[in-house]
Amino acid sequence: MKYGENKISRAKLEKWPNPYPDRDYDIDICFSEFTCLCPRSGYPDFATIKISYIPDKYIVELKSFKLYLNNFRDQNISHESATNQIFDDLKKLLKPRHLEVAGDFNPRGNVKTIIRVSTECYS
Repeated sequence: MKYGENKISRAKLEKWPNPYPDRDYDIDICFSEFTCLCPRSGYPDFATIKISYIPDKYIVELKSFKLYLNNFRDQNISHESATNQIFDDLKKLLKPRHLEVAGDFNPRGNVKTIIRVSTECYS
């Protein structure tokens, strides 16, 4: 197994303490090289994953997040399931004040899909 494959296979999302928990501020993350596999055909799907959140006590550690997202590349998973799984995992880990995840998938067969999951996450 190559170095990158090894790191990706052992990836775990990590959180860090929010340096400004008393303040509302936005964090926007854009990952333009997301890939997964179509659960029906096995063909690759390509997307840009966009995350926007207002942290509470924690923020996501970015290298762990990059490796976590790369772990989808060999998974047979729908656009809807991938986007919702990313949302659920971030919501569970961070318990943010607000969270939105958008999966902006490249057209395939002349069909473009954008999946958005958003909710207020106040306790």
